[in-house]
Amino acid sequence: MTQELNVLALFKGTERFIYVYDDDSRDALIDTIRNAAADPRIPISWFDAAVLTERARQQGKESDEQPSRL
Repeated sequence: MTQELNVLALFKGTERFIYVYDDDSRDALIDTIRNAAADPRIPISWFDAAVLTERARQQGKESDEQPSRL
């Protein structure tokens, strides 16, 4: 069985933030995004973090609604 991956991307000016994760890593991803927003050296705002974490949660719901593939 292959493991499916999810992708989140944020393009902000010249910066590119690409997050690739599996369903089991969603909580760790959300922590990583929040930590990035809290770090003044990283140009991710709290608004960006809120949008990204909400999209990650939506991807999880969509994944749960998909019929399993054999």
